[in-house]
Amino acid sequence: MSKLVTIFGGSGFVGRYIARRMAKEGWRVRVACRRPELAGFVRPYGVVGQVEPILCNIRDDASVRAALHSADVVVNCVGTFDAKGKNNFSAVQVEGAERIARLSRAEGIDRMVHLSAIGADAEGDSAYARSKADGEAAVLEHQPQAVILRPSVIFGPEDDFFNRFGKMARMGPVLPVVGGDTKFQPVYVDDVAQAAVKGVLGQAAPGIYELGGPEVASFSDLMQQMLVMIRRRRLVLNLPFWAAKLIAGVSGFGSAMTGGLVKAPLTSDQVKQLKTDNVVAKDAKGFADLGISPTSMEAVLPEYLWAYRPSGQYAAIKESARNLKA
Repeated sequence: MSKLVTIFGGSGFVGRYIARRMAKEGWRVRVACRRPELAGFVRPYGVVGQVEPILCNIRDDASVRAALHSADVVVNCVGTFDAKGKNNFSAVQVEGAERIARLSRAEGIDRMVHLSAIGADAEGDSAYARSKADGEAAVLEHQPQAVILRPSVIFGPEDDFFNRFGKMARMGPVLPVVGGDTKFQPVYVDDVAQAAVKGVLGQAAPGIYELGGPEVASFSDLMQQMLVMIRRRRLVLNLPFWAAKLIAGVSGFGSAMTGGLVKAPLTSDQVKQLKTDNVVAKDAKGFADLGISPTSMEAVLPEYLWAYRPSGQYAAIKESARNLKA
């Protein structure tokens, strides 16, 4: 019988790419998620019965233990940007990660891949960064041979980075950003999945890997590149941090007053995160140590950002028509 991998958060942005790759490797894939009824799209990644979504709440020992039963390897892709509520930073990124590592060890699983983030820092100003670091420490306490992946901002068709700003660029002549000079090293989602698969297959040495793409650019420069791709002229306005903090406070209050029905577009913790560069450290292990050549943004972004062009999928046809001679 083929081996089984349990992927927590396997229907999410990164998890689905790992699930697809593991199915191609011939493994059985158990996708543990909160809404398995919405995760049916993972089933066709393999043959009938090879990829199965199941219900799992990583805040519950029994639920996690059931998801781990008979698995050979575990992957944790669960993360959150919500600082409050039941599924907050601590509950998901610290306690949830610890629970998965502890119970997987108890089940006799000795190989784990954990998805963290560049910027994880136990002494960091951001609660998000601290929770990521605390989660890593919790994982290593129970799974000392774990492979921990720290990607920079991840891009791909389902991302919440370029898609978010692409939508914003359709609304008006100004595209506001916070931390315009902050540097990022965007990484393609399937490259991150490929790194995770290396960990699952035992082809990556235990330890922490920082994953960034081939390009380093400031936030403002990334927005300019995006605007060129979507054929729109917008003023990229770099908001000062004090103004961003004020906006985050007001929008956070509004979100609280509506019981969370209206989500704040920016939080105070995100403002803190944007003060720090999000790039691979010079002495960190990365893609080169895994034998992976990262994909450029130019090779992928046009495949999905066309949706934000004024003429959408017809932009190329119209541009070609203008070149026709009368």
